[in-house]
Amino acid sequence: MSRIGKTPIEIPAGVSIQVKDNTVTVKGPKGELSQTINPDINVEVADGHIHVTRPSDDREHRAQHGLYRALIHNMVVGVSEGYKKEMELVGVGYRATATGQVLELALGFSHAIYIKMPKEIKIEAKSERNKNPLIILESPDKQLLGQVCAKIRSLRKPEPYKGKGIKFVGEIIRRKSGKSANAK
Repeated sequence: MSRIGKTPIEIPAGVSIQVKDNTVTVKGPKGELSQTINPDINVEVADGHIHVTRPSDDREHRAQHGLYRALIHNMVVGVSEGYKKEMELVGVGYRATATGQVLELALGFSHAIYIKMPKEIKIEAKSERNKNPLIILESPDKQLLGQVCAKIRSLRKPEPYKGKGIKFVGEIIRRKSGKSANAK
């Protein structure tokens, strides 16, 4: 059996789970999420735990067993604790401002970039003197949060020579030496 798939998911206090017509709905203090699952995969809620089982050892069933267990676990953690990502803008003149659900970025282009955030994501932009601007994103939906972060990062990926661009806080950028280091 799958190591991930057979591990039961503990349901924290204040979180309710409903399984109906191949859809798992999780409600908690941070919001409500739902996920449609394969009808072959069985989800049972019993004595404060969620158990995900598969009908056979087919290759497809084994793959989906761990997948759906991980997706349900991410939903439970999301509605109880939530997910948070911090992104840093490295570069001279790079700025970020958040107005409601709209993020405005100045990334060295001739124009500002405006990104409208989904309503599930809470956004905050911090700018302190002598520090790089920060974008803080919070959401109960891990998939949506990761997708939005990837979209923001794709606007100006960190480059290896000067390290300029949008990166995650704590991310290490592999640096390259310029052409002057190679010449003798």
